[in-house]
Amino acid sequence: MHKGVTLQTEGAPSVDLTMCHAVLSKFNRATPSDLIPILQQIQDAYGYLPRNALEEITDRTRIPLSKIYGVITFYAQFSLEPRGKHTIKVCTGTACHIKGAPDIKKKITEVLQISEGETTQDFKFTYEPVACLGTCFLAPVMMIDDRYYGKLTVEKTETVLKSY
Repeated sequence: MHKGVTLQTEGAPSVDLTMCHAVLSKFNRATPSDLIPILQQIQDAYGYLPRNALEEITDRTRIPLSKIYGVITFYAQFSLEPRGKHTIKVCTGTACHIKGAPDIKKKITEVLQISEGETTQDFKFTYEPVACLGTCFLAPVMMIDDRYYGKLTVEKTETVLKSY
C-alpha cells in the first residue's frame, strides 16, 4: 500500500523517458510559465511524476529541481508516487457526515483493504477523503474519477466499487 506524498530519493526506480521526451518536444523553448502544463502532461503520461522525468525537465528547461518540487508540493493535483487508475473521493462535510459518510468510508476501507490516502497494490484505486464535493443534496456522496455517486448506503457503495 502506498501512503501520502514523499519526495523520491536518489535510489528511486527510473522510468523510460520516451513519453517525457514527447511532452517536452511540444515546448520548444520552455519557460518557467510552461512548468505546470509540462508537469500536467507528464503526470497524465505516467500517472505520477517520476524523479528521472523531473530531472529531465530540469535539464531541458533549466528550471531548478528545487523549484519544480516546490510547485509539485504546492499543488494537490500532482503526485510523486504512482496513483491508482481510479481516484475515489468521499465527502466528509457536515451533510455527508450526518447522513452516513463514516460508514461509507469504513466500507471503502474494508472492500479495498487500504486506508485513507492510500493506493491499492494493483494500482486500481487511490482513496482520498475530501472536505466537500459541493453536492450536499446527494449526501452521502463519493466521486470516482469524474462521476458522482450519491445517496449512498453501505450496500450501494460496495456495489459501485465492485463495478469497477
